[in-house]
Amino acid sequence: MTGRAVTISEVARHAGVAVSTVSYVLSGKRAISADTRRRVLDSVRVLGYHPNAGARALASKRANVIALVLPLRAGMHVPVLMQFATSVVTAARRHDHDVLLLTADEGADGLRRAAASALVDGLVLMDVELHDSRVPLLRELAEPSVLIGFPADPAGLTCVDLDFARAGALCVEHLAARGHREVALLGAPSVVYERGTGFARRTREGFTEAVAGHGLTGVALPCEETFDQVFATVSGILDARPGLSGLVVHNEAAVNHVLGALRQLGRRVPDDVAVVAICPDDVAERSSPALTSVLIPAEEVGRQAVLLLMEKLEGHSVPGTTFLEPRLTVRHST
Repeated sequence: MTGRAVTISEVARHAGVAVSTVSYVLSGKRAISADTRRRVLDSVRVLGYHPNAGARALASKRANVIALVLPLRAGMHVPVLMQFATSVVTAARRHDHDVLLLTADEGADGLRRAAASALVDGLVLMDVELHDSRVPLLRELAEPSVLIGFPADPAGLTCVDLDFARAGALCVEHLAARGHREVALLGAPSVVYERGTGFARRTREGFTEAVAGHGLTGVALPCEETFDQVFATVSGILDARPGLSGLVVHNEAAVNHVLGALRQLGRRVPDDVAVVAICPDDVAERSSPALTSVLIPAEEVGRQAVLLLMEKLEGHSVPGTTFLEPRLTVRHST
């Protein structure tokens, strides 16, 4: 073939079928026999045909693009955020959609502009706050949306996330089962709590309730991200609570600093202090010692968010809330 674009008519002639048959095979909107489908796909591959996105959008009245609204704010750990973003992009491509990444922290105004542009068919939102300024607009927009995270009032929304309250409780249960009586949560940076970010607040609530439920003594503190800040927090809490023997860390940027601070303070893990993290598995496995952890399932959350959005785009009903059950993996740190 020459450098020009191959047309759908050329694919049809090559496969010996009607143009409409090629369209049905590519769109999946009508059942086609396995033999015909195979012939069409073979012709598509041989000729190097790529559907024209503009023509397809005009025909379907869709852009085949979804927006991922991921405002980059202080206190957010970008490597983990990118795991979520990669998952959303990968899942969207499986549904023949591209992803427009919106990173400016513009609140409802940014959503309104994206929706009005007709560039996107729907929206996936991250970094959801308990009293998120974007939520009232989401209930009004014609474009469907899915939130990765939960506001305080999820009524009329579609939300999916790890059950962070249960995750915090699961860490406490694990430590309590191993005989620890005094524990602490080192959580997200202060600014994350000040914004009212849902996942951080819910982890803290789950931790606190489980501490009380198991009759333990415990405290929950924000934790900043530099080594000096983490060292000050860890040394301060050990000085104030000499009986403390278990730490839960929900801060991916700080977790290895916590282990380093404990080493400098002469505390062995897990002999003197047991450590449980809420983090991706790769973070837990690379630590020394390897950390007992509750997985943050970025891949599954992103996949579920896109699946829910695709169902809404097709006009199907979906559950308003989807909580993923946390899973704890025991490693060397406990």
